[in-house]
Amino acid sequence: MKTLNETQLQRLETGLDAIREDVVSDLGERDARYIRRIIRLQRSLEVAGRILIPLSLTPVGFVAGTASLSLAKIIENMEIGHNVMHGQYDWMNDPALYSQDYEWDTACDSNSWRRTHNYEHHTYTNIIGKDRDYGYGLLRLSNDTPWRWRNLFQFADYVGLSVLFQWGVGLHELEYEKLLSGEISLRDKGGFLKEFFRKGGRQFFKDYVFFPLLTFPVAGKVLLGNLSANLARNLWASTIIFCGHFTEQAATFHEADCENESKGQWYYRQLTGSSNFTGGRWLHLLSGHLSYQIEHHLFPDIPAHRYPEMAPRVQALCKDLGIPYNTGSFGRQYATVVKRILRFSLPERLTRQAA
Repeated sequence: MKTLNETQLQRLETGLDAIREDVVSDLGERDARYIRRIIRLQRSLEVAGRILIPLSLTPVGFVAGTASLSLAKIIENMEIGHNVMHGQYDWMNDPALYSQDYEWDTACDSNSWRRTHNYEHHTYTNIIGKDRDYGYGLLRLSNDTPWRWRNLFQFADYVGLSVLFQWGVGLHELEYEKLLSGEISLRDKGGFLKEFFRKGGRQFFKDYVFFPLLTFPVAGKVLLGNLSANLARNLWASTIIFCGHFTEQAATFHEADCENESKGQWYYRQLTGSSNFTGGRWLHLLSGHLSYQIEHHLFPDIPAHRYPEMAPRVQALCKDLGIPYNTGSFGRQYATVVKRILRFSLPERLTRQAA
């Protein structure tokens, strides 16, 4: 990978800081209207889904209700919850949109998410051994990670993680790989597990007990609709996140190489360790604008709907400095994710031969 000298790193830092400051100075009513409009859309979709699923008289009505509830869950997780918890709307001083108090509609406790994602992942992005989001402790995605026989089956692990994504993310802080090695014990994770079962239990009760009992004569239909909506949200969120982090060209880093790094070096790591994908307006909305994962990693606390206007300036700066800007169609990026998962399921010797 191309490396930058100190002069280039300073130009990168100055250029990206300028892009950030231009947007920060322009934040205001336009952004407040946007997020409130998205919240109204999400709530309308959820109400429509909750009504259509039990009251539908035909398969078409049931499918429409399930689709509406699925979209509501996707938008709440991706465009609202994830972005609000990054502090993108703290400047509004709206208690309902304050990052440290927001609790989203998923099994993962928001405090756990802020620790493992907002801090660990965004600070140590793609540093092997430091960023536990890189492969989620399940997948080997680089030769920097030792190969083990269980990696032969990691595509099945990927499918299972995607299907149960909200629960996998919710349990991420358990650090199960350290449990398996004996480095830590369940007792060490007692406080975390208490919070996980509290939040996860509440989510399970809401979708699989409360709403089915509320519509008892058609409880089976409601249970199926809620299960389908959660499955759709899990598969979608997993796919979006993998396409932003684990494409074939996304770089990884060693811990020693990132010690005492400057802001310019941190920017460079975010640029080369993240991936974008292209698409239409609705694809960007439903991805929480993580279709602009590069911009998100550079500016995680900037309202995500601003990323499309920032991206051309970021890309131009990368071109000027000769830094790769990893982007492509949604389908192409996902294909490289699958390729990477399969490639690194093999022993290192075979992986290097394939490369």
